Amino acid sequence: MARIVFTQQLRRFTETPEVDAPVATLRAALDAAFAANPRLRGYVLDDQGHLRGNVVAFIDGRRCAERIKLEDALQPDSRVHVMQALSGG
Repeated sequence: MARIVFTQQLRRFTETPEVDAPVATLRAALDAAFAANPRLRGYVLDDQGHLRGNVVAFIDGRRCAERIKLEDALQPDSRVHVMQALSGG
């Protein structure tokens, strides 16, 4: 099963469960995590359901190619890492 993991930056705001799910796309993996904690959706996706500008997802170490439909393919053993960009000086 694919595993989705959120970095500590998001944990400051809400619970970020690590989720194992039998899913085939990034969108389905995110939906599985949002089912475990619906509040997480607002920190990751904007009002149109796209990745927020300050959020990035990596699939098996590669940045996701597409931020709107989130149809990047996952393998059964994929690892997805979702993180927020940090700013400051």
